[in-house]
Amino acid sequence: MRRWIAQSLAAAALTTLSIAAAPAQAFCGFYVAKADGALFNEASKVVMMRDGRRTVITMANDYQGEAKDFAMVIPTPVSLSREQINVAESALIDHLDAYTAPRLVEYYDPDPCGLIAQQRRLSTMQNTLSAGAADAFREKARTLGVEIEAEYTVGEYDIFILSAKESGGLQTWLNANGYRTPDGAAPVLASYIAQGMKFFVAKVNLAEQAKRGGQFLRPLQIAFESDKFMLPIRLGTVNAKGKQDLLLFTLTRSGRVETANYPTRRIPSDLDIPLYVQERFGAFYKAMFDTAVTRAGGRAVFTEYAWDMAWCDPCAADPLSARQLRKLGVFWVKERATPRPPIGGTRRQSGAQDVFVTRLHVRYDAATFPEDLRLMETGDRRNFQGRYVTRHPFAGQSECPAREEYLKAKARAHERQAQTLATLTGWDITEIRETMRASGQATTGAGGLEGQPEWWREIWNDG
Repeated sequence: MRRWIAQSLAAAALTTLSIAAAPAQAFCGFYVAKADGALFNEASKVVMMRDGRRTVITMANDYQGEAKDFAMVIPTPVSLSREQINVAESALIDHLDAYTAPRLVEYYDPDPCGLIAQQRRLSTMQNTLSAGAADAFREKARTLGVEIEAEYTVGEYDIFILSAKESGGLQTWLNANGYRTPDGAAPVLASYIAQGMKFFVAKVNLAEQAKRGGQFLRPLQIAFESDKFMLPIRLGTVNAKGKQDLLLFTLTRSGRVETANYPTRRIPSDLDIPLYVQERFGAFYKAMFDTAVTRAGGRAVFTEYAWDMAWCDPCAADPLSARQLRKLGVFWVKERATPRPPIGGTRRQSGAQDVFVTRLHVRYDAATFPEDLRLMETGDRRNFQGRYVTRHPFAGQSECPAREEYLKAKARAHERQAQTLATLTGWDITEIRETMRASGQATTGAGGLEGQPEWWREIWNDG
């Protein structure tokens, strides 16, 4: 079986530099690229709907191997009935991932000679799972201190709900039944047993899977009520070979979700970066996230998106419809048809009011995250997104005194962009400047004007 750890996490996780050439405007720029979960190798994705004590958890499955070898173990606060277990569609999570992903947008500078009129126009825009065999099976479990509280077949999965008296017996039962736990799992299992938690375990029902034509495994979804608002991630760290990435999407009424036992930080955002990053946005975002994690000592959880689902601006994907949200457990929204504007602009989803989505990204291992994630819902509904801006200089022909000052300001802005990029990613500043110059962006750094047109050097030297 491939990476028991990854499956424990994918399920068990059920897992300023404000520099701009011009003030940030209402998001009327053109959307260029997004940094979704595909950027991070085997990143687990979990969606949690939380309302009071009600919780619905949808767990994406990235398992790549023989279906007969698939198994997962998930600690849960309560024992689950058949009605509380479902399968969902992967497309729901993929859509939510794309919708909340950090994004790159581009703007085009206006004619500096008509700037005043342009600013007036922008200002106007801003306002607008044979009975005898079963008995023997259960009795064998009891001799190990394991109680099989329930068993179901849900879609292509065989599900067991377990409770246990001690971790050794539970681990023996799991291993004997194909849920191969790694050495070192016993202490983690013991801690969940001490908390009175149950264990949701799943394997693929091969007959049911064959009926589906051997298609990929769909996400599992569970619903329950509990005072505990938490995400158990420690089973996924027992024999991990390195750090793992988890994307957690929460859907709530009141506002943003954050972790109570680890620092929650916003990812750096709303920064101007060089134009050439458009061709390397994936590499840029991974380097920036690596740097942010390192600077936080590897112990922070990062907010990448927090926004009212009623609208987005700019939108990396269409907002989820009320029907899609209900499939993820958001029971309070009513289905309603809503027109969808073109990608890149502002979208408003009238059927999804009072749904606040938070996207949290955590990179963790046993050393940096020794505890499960304890979550809390805040009343903060302020909008936030990981957003990065590229600005194209005005390419038209115009003559006026404002043009010379504009060109000088652009060279200074380009240097700030270079420094911002170096600070965010740890990339070499000299290489950044050289790449910018090769793409036509002069900077005021060392050699910043070399290789640029004569008229550019003359304009700058005049200042």
